[in-house]
Amino acid sequence: MKRIVCTMAPASCLQLSSIRPLSSISSLSSSLRISKSVTTRISLSISNPYPNLSLSLSRFGTRDIHQHAHSFRIKASNFLRTEGNTVEAGAAGNVAQASTTVSQEDVLEWVKKDKRRLLHVVYRVGDLEKTIKFYTECLGMKLLRKRDIPEERYTNAFLGYGPEDSHFVVELTYNYGVPKYDIGTGFGHFGITVEDVSKTVDLIKAKGGKVTREPGPVKDGNTVIAFIEDPDGYKFELLERGPTPEPLCQVMLRVGDLDRSISFYEKAFGMELLRKRESPEYKYTVAMMGYGPEDKNPVLELTYNYGVTKYDQGNGYAQIAVGTDDVYRTAEAIRLCGGKITREPGPLPGISTKITACLDPDGWKTVFVDNIDFVKELE
Repeated sequence: MKRIVCTMAPASCLQLSSIRPLSSISSLSSSLRISKSVTTRISLSISNPYPNLSLSLSRFGTRDIHQHAHSFRIKASNFLRTEGNTVEAGAAGNVAQASTTVSQEDVLEWVKKDKRRLLHVVYRVGDLEKTIKFYTECLGMKLLRKRDIPEERYTNAFLGYGPEDSHFVVELTYNYGVPKYDIGTGFGHFGITVEDVSKTVDLIKAKGGKVTREPGPVKDGNTVIAFIEDPDGYKFELLERGPTPEPLCQVMLRVGDLDRSISFYEKAFGMELLRKRESPEYKYTVAMMGYGPEDKNPVLELTYNYGVTKYDQGNGYAQIAVGTDDVYRTAEAIRLCGGKITREPGPLPGISTKITACLDPDGWKTVFVDNIDFVKELE
């Protein structure tokens, strides 16, 4: 038995230098154990004949290693990669627990390749049936499903323009006995594309809906838009466009530092900056972030108002849900990019769907949901 003791080194990955063939790596897994001393050193006891084994584990104590081990529990055969004489390894079995601190570069590269899409946006309403009626009759949405959780005193309703497994939808939450919410100043609006804005506005007026901006071209552009409010005061921007697979096309949130937000969503969320528009005359800048072209995919519209660094987020708007292939790796990427994890990655009690939740630099919440588990939940 050979004992190797290493301190918290600045390197950010487990490296096995000058190592023997892959088939012999698996013999390490049965004899690896990790312990933590009072001086926050990590002791690794390895039954292994490799004299040149060098290990570096950065930033993590044993609690973190065990907590995130699952995210990199990948077979060595499809994780090892050789660069010169160095092999970066996430070997099978327990060795994976020592390799959770892969390099930041590797994690962020994985984020770009992860299969992600916007699943739904969640917010609270005071009268669920009234809101469902407005969305279906005035906005043309369909009620996709509804679930009541009486033991926790709330009901959810999912509405949209197509099935949840392929479309972005809204998830309305009604908490028993709560008739009203504070929307705050940070939430902006939802965007919906329609083929004729004027006709849609006329229908909304006929149904008693509130129109806050009459149909007309957008400032400095040709797109015809209008603004309306739902029964709870949430704003919707109606945009006149041709047919699209995603009529529910935007969620607009206000941020205090646009460049910081763009960087965070690009790196931690793997989104693209689709376009950026500055309006110095009206003292604001807008950035459209998403997972594909704006005409076919929903986008997150981030708005920076000159000189405003903080907003009241109220208690009405809740979060966006994003699909991912691995909630554990997702949580690690968010940490590396300065985001705050508010729910550690793992399965939800009762339904076993794996999720993780985080806050962006402005405190806006996002929940990441395992793609396979999400499909199973729908079934």
